[in-house]
Amino acid sequence: MGKFKMGIKQDRLNFHTQDQAPLGHYGARDQGAARAIAIWLYAMAALVALMVSVGGATRLTDSGLSITQWDLLMGALPPMSEEKWQQEFTLYQQIPEYELVNKGMTLADFKSIYWWEWSHRNLGRFIGLAYFIPLLIFWGRGALKGKALKLKLIGGFLLLMGQGLMGWLMVKSGLSERVDVSQYRLAAHLSLAFIFYGALMWMAFNLSLSRDPQRAAGTDRFRPLVKGFLALVALQIILGALVAGLRAGSTYNSWPLMDGQFFPEGYFNRPARFQDLFETMAAVQFNHRMLAYGVGLYALYMWWRARGLGKIFSRRAGWILMAVAAQLLLGIWTLVSAVPLALGLAHQLGALGVLSVGLYVLYWSGPPRASFPV
Repeated sequence: MGKFKMGIKQDRLNFHTQDQAPLGHYGARDQGAARAIAIWLYAMAALVALMVSVGGATRLTDSGLSITQWDLLMGALPPMSEEKWQQEFTLYQQIPEYELVNKGMTLADFKSIYWWEWSHRNLGRFIGLAYFIPLLIFWGRGALKGKALKLKLIGGFLLLMGQGLMGWLMVKSGLSERVDVSQYRLAAHLSLAFIFYGALMWMAFNLSLSRDPQRAAGTDRFRPLVKGFLALVALQIILGALVAGLRAGSTYNSWPLMDGQFFPEGYFNRPARFQDLFETMAAVQFNHRMLAYGVGLYALYMWWRARGLGKIFSRRAGWILMAVAAQLLLGIWTLVSAVPLALGLAHQLGALGVLSVGLYVLYWSGPPRASFPV
């Protein structure tokens, strides 16, 4: 970890040694504004990571369907009286999850799940304001240099709004004819969160980190490897979301075999259907396991290939390998423990960690240039 921090610090210092590298739209006088925007974007990425954690806790505590209506403004307020609480509880009692899973729960039990979902929604509202208000301020003060940056930030806001809409569509899918949300909509909801997080980090990198020209010699062979790694990580995140949506982590809690079998009997229904690949607990967990091994082997292969490109490349590939190894071990621990809340959230945040390291190494391996280019 110490070497990782030193590497990023050196990337920042390199900017000051590249006197002939173009600054793009940000001149010397604008560097303070560029850094302020970068800090804001990093802070937004941290909020998204927190949102992913709260969302994961909401799912793991079976709280996601406790609020059955969406009200953008008034929904920010919790019930303020026992009468209001009873009204919310009555609405919840009308959906299948209550009838088939939680029938007979008390009002106190309902409040315990309500607060998770209320917190999740209000954190989403806060993130929207934390993005929109500073964006207006930076724009009004002329701190956003260049059309490209403005368009990217507008696109980020639209992506954030789409994420909120998908969240409601996900909840809506669980209010009738089923006792949980659609795993497909959950996968879309979580994927949008990771895409938004990645976009924030990439824009922040663009505004705060330089790239040393001396690293360019081997990047034409190294950079495609990193892109392939990130593609596998993206697919693995989607598979993990399907596992979460079907609560498949609560079954087959043995490793390395799945209840004594390499290929579980319940992988396909009878008769077998193509959609079984995404709709049976055995299938989604098996797929997630196998791709996890694949990501680990690919990270090892990338590190082996990087050794021939130079010490700096093998070090960066080593960061990825260590992050993947930690996530693999954490995933196994989470599985055999039957997904307790703390481990489930840690594993979900671990995915963000792997993505962050991969994105940083991809940025670092790009064409040499100074920071503040956008």
